Amino acid sequence: MDNLAKIAFEHAPIGMIYSEERVIRLCNPRFAAMFGYEMTALQGVSLSKLYPTSDEFKRIGALGVAQMARTGSYADERIMRRRSGALFWCRVRGQSLTPDTPFAKAVWSFADLSDERPTTDLTMRERQVAKMMVEGQTTKEIAHGLDISPRTVEVHRANLLKKMDARNSLELVVRLAGIPQLA
Repeated sequence: MDNLAKIAFEHAPIGMIYSEERVIRLCNPRFAAMFGYEMTALQGVSLSKLYPTSDEFKRIGALGVAQMARTGSYADERIMRRRSGALFWCRVRGQSLTPDTPFAKAVWSFADLSDERPTTDLTMRERQVAKMMVEGQTTKEIAHGLDISPRTVEVHRANLLKKMDARNSLELVVRLAGIPQLA
């Protein structure tokens, strides 16, 4: 890496990694600090270590590889896990360097959304429903996307309303999206 590229990588205002097959090969200081690790402790480690569950690692991987195979890039906002075990919202963007095998070599950025988006003790399914609600999907679209019934989506939405102390779906989406509320 030439000197200017190295300076940019090391001092980027967001977390950055270079990965091969979803294993961290190189990370910058911001990434390590965001997750509560020393940089050297993350080199050669599977990204699965930073997900709330192995199921979520697999699910997001399937979504990511499909999208990257079509476009070469992937972006989402998801819950990640710090070394302490604390969960936090994170904006993730990735670019494949090998379009035919999207995860073989990729560059990823990670932005901590903790200050903008609340976290609470949500189940994996509640996180999935919440993410799709924030994306503007209807109950039927969420049900179809998750292969569950619309009634089950409504149960998860009711649980989210209670956990996020929101009076209605609009207020819930505002809280999930981290939009500041006016006084």
